[in-house]
Amino acid sequence: MLRQYELVERVKTYDPDADEALLNRAYVFTMQAHGTQKRASGDPYFSHPIEVAGILTELRMDDETICTALLHDTIEDTVATVEEIERRFGPNVARLVDGVTKLSKIEAQSESERAAENLRKFLLAMSDDIRVLLVKLADRLHNMRTLHFIANEDKRRRIARETMEIYAPLAERIGMYEFMREMQTLSFRELEPEAYESITRRLEQLHAEGGDLVAKIGSGIMLQLSRAGIKVEVSGREKHPYSIWKKMEERHVSFEQLSDIMAFRAIVDTEEECYRALGIIHRKWPMVPGRFKDYISTPKRNGYRSLHTSVIHSEKMRIEVQIRTREMHEQAEYGLAAHWAYKRGPGGVENDHQIGWIRDLVEILDHADTAEEILEHTRMAMYQDRIFAFTPKGELIQLPKGATAVDFAYAVHTSLGDQTIGAKVNRRVVPLRTPLENGDQVQILKSKARQPQPEWLSFVTTGKARAAIRRFVRHKERDEMMNLGKQILDDLIDRLPTTIGADAVDNAIRRLNLPDRDSLLEAIGRRGLSDRDVMEALMPGSAATLSERPPREQQHVISIHGLTPGVAFRLADCCHPVPGDRIVGLSRFNEGITVHNIDCPRLADGVDADWLDLSWGDRSEGGVARVTVTVKNEPGSLGVMAGIFGTHGANILNLNLANRDRAFHEFIVDLEVTDLAHLTRIIAALRAADAVVLAERLYPTGEHIPDDTKPAVEPLAIPGAAH
Repeated sequence: MLRQYELVERVKTYDPDADEALLNRAYVFTMQAHGTQKRASGDPYFSHPIEVAGILTELRMDDETICTALLHDTIEDTVATVEEIERRFGPNVARLVDGVTKLSKIEAQSESERAAENLRKFLLAMSDDIRVLLVKLADRLHNMRTLHFIANEDKRRRIARETMEIYAPLAERIGMYEFMREMQTLSFRELEPEAYESITRRLEQLHAEGGDLVAKIGSGIMLQLSRAGIKVEVSGREKHPYSIWKKMEERHVSFEQLSDIMAFRAIVDTEEECYRALGIIHRKWPMVPGRFKDYISTPKRNGYRSLHTSVIHSEKMRIEVQIRTREMHEQAEYGLAAHWAYKRGPGGVENDHQIGWIRDLVEILDHADTAEEILEHTRMAMYQDRIFAFTPKGELIQLPKGATAVDFAYAVHTSLGDQTIGAKVNRRVVPLRTPLENGDQVQILKSKARQPQPEWLSFVTTGKARAAIRRFVRHKERDEMMNLGKQILDDLIDRLPTTIGADAVDNAIRRLNLPDRDSLLEAIGRRGLSDRDVMEALMPGSAATLSERPPREQQHVISIHGLTPGVAFRLADCCHPVPGDRIVGLSRFNEGITVHNIDCPRLADGVDADWLDLSWGDRSEGGVARVTVTVKNEPGSLGVMAGIFGTHGANILNLNLANRDRAFHEFIVDLEVTDLAHLTRIIAALRAADAVVLAERLYPTGEHIPDDTKPAVEPLAIPGAAH
């Protein structure tokens, strides 16, 4: 554990103007506040915040950040308060300590909700001051170093999993690769102990068999570059166990089949020498195709810059070589901390290139609805490999692999994503679901009348796009439910025994314990309230007058693939689609989604609507079909028709005499059937009856569905049918 004077001397070494008195007060305060508290290791608790502060001195953090590290557990774990911290150490330190305080008191019903709430508060805090992130990462790193002292295995695994899924990716995104690697290694050791031991043992065997191979190869690289007149420092290392295991999993290969487990770093003076060194290395050793990456001309989103290449150094041994300047190396080692600027003024200077992605994550938090969505979207934003695409003006947009034009639009701005109607990639119009490639130039076509489409969720890859689309879908669904609820409410008011007063609806809202009118309409639309409950709330005692009536919703189970779950829809009255029909959805603003048969003539009027490719769900059953039946004008014919309907279990909902003359009667019949196969059997039975001249499924304009099933031979009479 660092002693007080050692910690102060470390800070003064790189920051002579640091407030020594502030650091001393914080050191003494944390020791006094934590007192006799112990950690699981048996060490005094105050050793933890002191070690966290020591980790941050390696990043050369300012005195306020070091002070925050010393105090970061005092508010939660001692009797200290935010007000006391502010009084003793100033408002900046108090704000930082409050932002980085552990969130263990959060009560959540599930582990995912707890992790999501931690992440939500964490991201919101660090968006206000990025130093919160740096202190929290150092705190988590030290906790991982001492994780083995925790006796409860489930708790150890939970902490390790949270570190692997949230904190290690965060460290990577701000360029703190050493933090990331150590967190991953320690988490991997806890989560996959057998794999960790196996890989570690194999690495030790390689050391014993090949001696110090890393040093030999590094010396060879340095010799080649020095002969060319390049001043260079070369260092090498084996990739850490988690990185090796991940490659084995991704490539489905054994340890022996992995050939690139060594990585070397060449540090030169200038950017020009980076490219010179690359040429020399490629001339000396064959390059592995597809393994060269130029992060100098196109830096990673976290600001990382370097040249990466893989070469075959000797007999089938592939090695990775990274070439960079010293400035690039500092950025790679310290990440965002290498560009520290807070001492230049209140709040410091924000590096947009470094932490613009944090604003994306905060926007995701605003759009996400559930804990699971928060974790899903933020992990998307932190984990995925990147590609580079350009706006027509040449602005660089970084996206995960597999991203589409819709993802690109939302990456530029949320409003642009919402208004997207099309895209041109490299001046050629492409479908919105087309994956983008490195170097693509993307032009988004937009319209203010356009809105996000639920089907976009099937192909977007970024958390930001998915969160924004889901938010719109939820709002649109709520609007549709409220519109339906208003219609039902108006109908119920009309059915009351007398006219209600102006305050009746407000009184009903209070009786039903709802917050406002919108909530009432939504509850009615979702059928969360029965007609009886609503009428009784509007006018106590009126529910006794409620007459039975068919419910507004379908009597049978209807599910449709291609619609976002929960989005309201209705089956078109014009074509009466039934399960088994090929169907399509028409979506119009403020009108919801109407499901049509693919052969419905009314689809020609749908040029102003958004078309949705739909299909029936596996358990869908029940629908209303309209048929036209022409029977002979003779006694018993109507009975034959009705008998066929009854025999096949089809309920007649409506029967109209459409036309009559001396020879024939034409009826329009609305039938309740289970599916298309049921309807087809009924029509075939009608056509087989001698009393029936014509039986067809009817469409709104009087057109009939083209049908190749009409009998080619004389129809057989149905046994027992009346003529």
